[in-house]
Amino acid sequence: MKKVLKAIINLIINIFVIIAVIILLISIYYLFQTKILKKDYVNICGYTFLEVATGSMSSTIEVGDVIVVKLTKDVNLKDIVVYKQDSNLITHRIISIDGEKVITKGDANNTEDLPITINNIIGKVIYTVENVGIWKKVLFTPQVLISLTITIVLIGITITYSPKDNKKEKKIEEKSNK
Repeated sequence: MKKVLKAIINLIINIFVIIAVIILLISIYYLFQTKILKKDYVNICGYTFLEVATGSMSSTIEVGDVIVVKLTKDVNLKDIVVYKQDSNLITHRIISIDGEKVITKGDANNTEDLPITINNIIGKVIYTVENVGIWKKVLFTPQVLISLTITIVLIGITITYSPKDNKKEKKIEEKSNK
């Protein structure tokens, strides 16, 4: 029973390590693309992930939510899109399309935005991960990171530690002394 429990715990830890490594690699890729290559967003298999910074889409998308954006120019009326205006990425809903001219508006805003073209659009929002901003603030504080790291190390030590069996050693010594 103990071996089965140990195997299950090892499997769970391995899964967590694999997930952590994947997240770390994606984070490094994001940092490389945005900080070194100075890109506004990162293309990962036709998608990008962005954190919402303002409340212009409040009630639909809140500050701190992470949006999954499919990189496409194929958009329709009422789609929520991300577009580039000057050096800002803006997430608003399309309220009018007239050929190449698109007008957007934030759900919480009273006025529509200045017209943009289809070429300004980066993509459309396909999914929202709520409250990520709160979790990011909590998990990445030094106190939590240190505590979490120490806990994981101690669990790993506990699982892999096996005390020596003194009875077996004594029997081996007795046989070798005879």
